Amino acid sequence: MKAAVILLPGLNRDRDMIAALTTISGQAPLTIWQTETSIPDDVDLIVIPGGFSYGDYLRCGAIAARMPVMQAVREKAEKGTRVIGVCNGFQILLESGLLPGALMRNASLKFVCREVKLEVANANTVFTQGYAPGQIIRCPVAHHDGNYFTDAATLAEIEANDQVAFRYTPDTNPNGSVNNIAGIVNKAGNVLGLMPHPENLIEAAHGGTDGRALFEAALGLVEA
Repeated sequence: MKAAVILLPGLNRDRDMIAALTTISGQAPLTIWQTETSIPDDVDLIVIPGGFSYGDYLRCGAIAARMPVMQAVREKAEKGTRVIGVCNGFQILLESGLLPGALMRNASLKFVCREVKLEVANANTVFTQGYAPGQIIRCPVAHHDGNYFTDAATLAEIEANDQVAFRYTPDTNPNGSVNNIAGIVNKAGNVLGLMPHPENLIEAAHGGTDGRALFEAALGLVEA
């Protein structure tokens, strides 16, 4: 599968993501700048990395969501292309309407940078099929606005549809997210947004490989 990484001013995790995808797939992903209005047809996986796009002005991801490239991402997602947004990328997917809900300021009102534990809440998505149901994995976080929230009706729908892909274990929730939600997929199951950074735990040099299975699955390297 061919992957592409979206580049936007202020993102600072693009090199980490490119390195992870290259290491796991054996080929460097395409890089697509914010002003592009189309994405090649042969791209199977689009990743929006973390950082502080446009300085997090207005709301985190609000400006980035309105850049030309995001319309191209939306069109690809509607056709079934796999899309992952990590941290600021998750915020951008929410602001773009590709995922439901919002990310608010951390409950502590402080920037959080540490390792947390995640429970694989749904192991049947194209992103999580390399994990066992209920498996607990380690993953680093680094964010100021990661407190996932949505209205009661939408939350009930997300839960009923098994759209929660990852939850923080109750003892490591770093931001106060409702129902300990760390990552969700859309109804079609081809768009994933998550706050933690699995790209920073994919090889021994990182201190562990807990995040590797997510990218292996997303790249089609894990059989269902």
